[in-house]
Amino acid sequence: MATTRTTFTLDRELVEQAHQLGVNISAAAREGVGVAVRRALGASDRAAYERFPEEPDDFWDDAEAWGNE
Repeated sequence: MATTRTTFTLDRELVEQAHQLGVNISAAAREGVGVAVRRALGASDRAAYERFPEEPDDFWDDAEAWGNE
């Protein structure tokens, strides 16, 4: 997977705590962004479903019957 360099700011105290605890800030940021993206994708999918909910479709009832012949 290709990566890209980015810059962001953190509270100084948070950085100091991370260093004291041996937290890899880059890895933690990647993980946090990944979590945020998955959460946003889920919210987006849910919103799309709420705008366009599934509706009954008789086609699938007929399609299932084909397998019983």
